[in-house]
Amino acid sequence: MSELRHDPINRRWVIVALERARRPEEFEFDPPIPGDDEVPCPFCPGQESRTPPELYAVREGGEPNGPGWTVRVIPNKRPVLAIEGNLDRQGVGMYDRMRGIGAHELVIESPVHGQRPAAMPLLQFSAALAASRARIRDLVRDARFRYILLYRNYGTAAGASIHHPHEQIVATPVTPFRVSTQLDSARAHFHVKERCIFCDMIAQELDDGSRIVHLDDRFVSFCPFASRFPYEIHVYPRQHSHQFVDLPDRDVEHLAAHLLEVFRRLDTVLGDPPFNWMLINAPNTNAGVPRAGYWATLPWDFHWHIEILPRLTPLAGFEWGTGFYINPAPPEDAAAFLRDAAI
Repeated sequence: MSELRHDPINRRWVIVALERARRPEEFEFDPPIPGDDEVPCPFCPGQESRTPPELYAVREGGEPNGPGWTVRVIPNKRPVLAIEGNLDRQGVGMYDRMRGIGAHELVIESPVHGQRPAAMPLLQFSAALAASRARIRDLVRDARFRYILLYRNYGTAAGASIHHPHEQIVATPVTPFRVSTQLDSARAHFHVKERCIFCDMIAQELDDGSRIVHLDDRFVSFCPFASRFPYEIHVYPRQHSHQFVDLPDRDVEHLAAHLLEVFRRLDTVLGDPPFNWMLINAPNTNAGVPRAGYWATLPWDFHWHIEILPRLTPLAGFEWGTGFYINPAPPEDAAAFLRDAAI
């Protein structure tokens, strides 16, 4: 019989379809990188003139906006939000609107076109994460931006249109509703218990053990109790921290190593699946008009983390109509396959 599981942080129900439980080899998907992919693409070395000027780069040699880089950050040529201008927020009857102000940047993770996440060298991926952290630190200085999202789409099914490895950073003038829900849950839990709800969840997952995917002395990854998607994985720092930019330099490489281990386990078990990963971070407390006590407990009640969502099943009318998700891979089974994988 199926189970309905409630996520107390995101305040949503998930249907874990136990009678439909599927083994890893039963999932079918198109190859993340099509065989007819364009090479060289605009992100390849030697093609720098086809992109906007770089905002940040890690280089082994060469001049800015030329070859010789190992990581490169550029503005998106077709941004979802524009960097210039004021918000001009106003009411329209019962509605609200503002100008589409924000930032949209691309972090080109590697000079190697089509490099799979599971095959990324450790120091290369670590440099890309450090570049993303540097750009987020810069963007939070802008008081127009309430939230900064870092994410990566891998494969066409996950929304990637260019298959050169790259992360994306989008700064928005409002806090996304999904993040606001987590913030509200965290604040309510802390108000009653004076503890971080995420730390409590991590402690319970470590104690239970059945959903743990990978564990080291700094980070833990597990399949959430109410996983929305088959083989969904969340990665948390074991030491409490509310914002990614506070991650010490020495721990960036440890995070890269932990994520690469998870990517390799997904690759081994599922066979190079398409997926999204995203950083769920604290909002920008430097933004907007200060409100007394609004984020007063944020450093203690929120806990940044990374969510990894393999794109193995489509969303259909039931999911859109109800807000429920149907997961045909119980997280305990998924974690066991991933934990036992021979890398």
